[in-house]
Amino acid sequence: MASFCLTNITVYGEYQTFTNGYIKIVEDKIVDVGSMDDLSESVMDAIEIISFETGYSAIPGMIDIHIHGVEGVDTMDATIEALTKMSQALPKEGTTSFLATTITQHPDLIAAALKNVADYKRTNNQDEGAELLGIHLEGPFINANKAGAQPIEFIRKPDVNLFKSWQRLAEGFIKIVTLAPEIEGAIPLINYLKKQGVITSIGHSDANSTDIDHAIQAGATHVTHLFNGMKGVHHREPGVAGAALLHNELKTELIADNIHVHQDMLHLAYKAKGPDNIMLITDAMRAKCLVDGTYDLGGQSVHVDGKKAILDNGTLAGSILKMSEALKNMKEITKNRFEQLIQTTSSNQAKSLNIFDRKGSLTIGKDADVVIIDEQMQVIMTICRGRIIYRRGD
Repeated sequence: MASFCLTNITVYGEYQTFTNGYIKIVEDKIVDVGSMDDLSESVMDAIEIISFETGYSAIPGMIDIHIHGVEGVDTMDATIEALTKMSQALPKEGTTSFLATTITQHPDLIAAALKNVADYKRTNNQDEGAELLGIHLEGPFINANKAGAQPIEFIRKPDVNLFKSWQRLAEGFIKIVTLAPEIEGAIPLINYLKKQGVITSIGHSDANSTDIDHAIQAGATHVTHLFNGMKGVHHREPGVAGAALLHNELKTELIADNIHVHQDMLHLAYKAKGPDNIMLITDAMRAKCLVDGTYDLGGQSVHVDGKKAILDNGTLAGSILKMSEALKNMKEITKNRFEQLIQTTSSNQAKSLNIFDRKGSLTIGKDADVVIIDEQMQVIMTICRGRIIYRRGD
């Protein structure tokens, strides 16, 4: 691996922002971050220098904890080639690590996808793209009343033994489980997941506020794509959405494409939860980065027109959103400080997954996952664990 230094950029570091800063990278790690005034000439002479024009910034690599597919492939394809393509495609939007996300389907198909991730993790060094951190198991333990684009015929009651068998196939790589806590069997499963260090995310749920209280007590800590696929806010019953906004114990995913959630509701969520408790996701499907047309999602036809992906019945079916677009949209909506906003794409996810010791911020000793953006928040360069994977114009 090469050693190099990124210079003359605004660096959004973990502890402070350097308006004219540098990041020194040796092999796959960040070894120094600081102001150009403190960069010695000996360093400048010793390693490759990559200098930038005024207006460029370095932010932590983005972590997408909920993504099904991109560029024609999907986690449920259950092939090494599909995961490889996802890994290679995602750095173009600033994503340096991700959770491959499943969908409600026949148990055998879910099992095949899980085993494939384990095989990929075991046999692939992932040097040429975003790092696959594990699996987000979305369904099948959900409520049919809030299925959204999840195939209803394959929904099952929460089952600890079934999860155990799947986690064995996945070799422990299931990191998040989306489920409906009001369904029979959910609370025992949440208890088990908590003991195993697996995140329970409340989603595709028709739960009331009491159900959410019980889920939190059992160990639930996340909410899947807030406002989508859940009971909404009502003045006599807060529902899942209201409880999510109220409880600080719950971190919330948000699809900030201005389609799944109205801009004002995105702003409301940001004000209610704060930058510490929101995690931007894409929930993207295989049509992302491809032309308009009809694509498959969990055995269903999805029609993509412009920025919208819908089933035959008009139901939203994932997105074609990019993480960089989600961050830009939230910046335009909230007008908040960028130092705080980047928590929603990096550090919050890393902390939830217990990998903040190596990812989620730009500081000495962490993985060299770095994204360079311009003043329009377009991705110029993406570095994954010390390798330049994407450079605009190449």
